[in-house]
Amino acid sequence: MDQSSSIFASWLVIFFSLFVTLASVVPQAEARAFFVFGDSLVDNGNNDYLATTARADSYPYGIDYPTHRPTGRFSNGLNIPDLISEQIGMESTLPYLSPELTGQRLLVGANFASAGIGILNDTGFQFINIIRISKQIEYFQQYQQRVSALIGAEQTERLVNQALVLITLGGNDFVNNYYLVPFSARSRQFSLPDYVVYLISEYRKILARIYELGARRVLVTGTGPLGCVPAELAQRGVNGECSVELQRAADLFNPQLVQMLNELNSQIGSDVFVAANAFAMHMDFIHDPQAYGFVTSKIACCGQGPYNGIGLCTIASNLCPNRDLYAFWDPFHPSEKANRIIVQRIASGSSKYMNPMNLSTIMALDSRV
Repeated sequence: MDQSSSIFASWLVIFFSLFVTLASVVPQAEARAFFVFGDSLVDNGNNDYLATTARADSYPYGIDYPTHRPTGRFSNGLNIPDLISEQIGMESTLPYLSPELTGQRLLVGANFASAGIGILNDTGFQFINIIRISKQIEYFQQYQQRVSALIGAEQTERLVNQALVLITLGGNDFVNNYYLVPFSARSRQFSLPDYVVYLISEYRKILARIYELGARRVLVTGTGPLGCVPAELAQRGVNGECSVELQRAADLFNPQLVQMLNELNSQIGSDVFVAANAFAMHMDFIHDPQAYGFVTSKIACCGQGPYNGIGLCTIASNLCPNRDLYAFWDPFHPSEKANRIIVQRIASGSSKYMNPMNLSTIMALDSRV
């Protein structure tokens, strides 16, 4: 081979390897990032990096995860953020505290959620070291600085503006605050209707701040049927009936949340905030578990005591052999199969479940922009 052919061949190799590198980077940079804020329903493992009792880091958590190991998700397998990532064609976002969240992986987004937290800073105080929502928002700012160093400020702003955001808050403000103990500080301070008004006003500030930081498509889940989870059937329910008081809390909270989101949207002049009716989604399989292939929606797959509803799931707990037959994995959290039904509703549910639109509509609208 003469010298010019050799130089040409070398350039060809360099060009080809550069093309392959760019091809692997560009789709990731162009794909939609996904950010998650909230509590244990959406925590992908941040609490594993913290000295807290609110952890899902031991067997049998993760028994049906691809690695069959605990990941910090409060699930037998995948949780709601994982399944939404599947829907938008992305790999799962990593916990923000994960040392693996660097370089190109930052462009996929980040999960800031932390089990035990609520809208209020005093919610989940018994878990000690958890990432309060104010800290999660601080981390979101820090994340943007890290990505700016990687792709520049303008590209970072575009990535955040075009991202999908999920936020799940509110349940713990009842279960791990107002109703945590009889005559809790908050229940002495507020009647239940006044407490809900206070929560909604605080939540509004949180959402306004996330909008200020660039979020333009935010899925906001209401609380599920708090009184019907196995933990509450065990502690407060009578004859296997849902706890009336906790159901009342959810009944007050959820409509006011939707109203507040509608007000924010009309103030902004755009459908930034989308309400996901988690209460209706759960009640479908609580009312008629067999219609969804479950044998029960009262007894948790993993736990101890009545309805397997006492404490969290541990290696010493009762464990069902087939998780797909149970609507609840542990005393508080849905099984992966139940999460799949919920995400199906988020993706293509009617206005009964999603207001003002579902995720498929969001994706179709945004792809035209």
